Amino acid sequence: MRRAELEMKPSHLLALYKLSEMGATDKEVVCSTSDVAKGIGSSQQTASRRLIEMEKLGLIERARNGRDQKVRITGEGLRQLSDMYVNLRRVFEAPKKDLIITGTVFTGLREGSYYMSRDGYRKQFVSKLGFDPFPGTLNLRVGKEDLDSRKILDTYPFVYIEGFANENRTYGPAKCFMAMVNEEVRSAIVLPIRAHYGEDVVELIAPVSLRKQFKLNDGDKVRVRVPTKP
Repeated sequence: MRRAELEMKPSHLLALYKLSEMGATDKEVVCSTSDVAKGIGSSQQTASRRLIEMEKLGLIERARNGRDQKVRITGEGLRQLSDMYVNLRRVFEAPKKDLIITGTVFTGLREGSYYMSRDGYRKQFVSKLGFDPFPGTLNLRVGKEDLDSRKILDTYPFVYIEGFANENRTYGPAKCFMAMVNEEVRSAIVLPIRAHYGEDVVELIAPVSLRKQFKLNDGDKVRVRVPTKP
């Protein structure tokens, strides 16, 4: 089975969680297939298959230790656990105040106009967000002082934009967070599920060109407010 054919499954997350309970987040731990099987409530055969899949997905590293094995969760595995934690926080800890993110304008990869013009996305933006977006995004780079706010963003209510496919390619899903830019223009932060930017970047869509609306140049500061209710 090639890595390209593998996809993350809930069973992989469960196994990661159980391995984290064993201490595999910050060191190698010795565990048997039987230990993993008990943890995820499966047969040893299934547990062995899960571990092989997780290794190919880059979620864990393994080394044989006699009949047992040493297992450690990788950086990618930790990221998946962190995403699960953030989603659970969103479910159990409703945000109590609007979130403020300040970022610096920069010129991105210039892919925004291409994606905004895809009917599969545009129709969903119109029906789910309530506005027809300008064909382009405003890119903001978040400073160190606002990175915590950027990470907390995932705990706020969002609108799910479904992925789709046409005759040429597949387009991935995204999460949209309703927002106000400089307290004047209603907009939305778009977070692709498979983002091509890091956590320090925010992409904004709006019914107008935000650059023209606020006469923005690269290096200018923009204030974004995300409400507790979309």
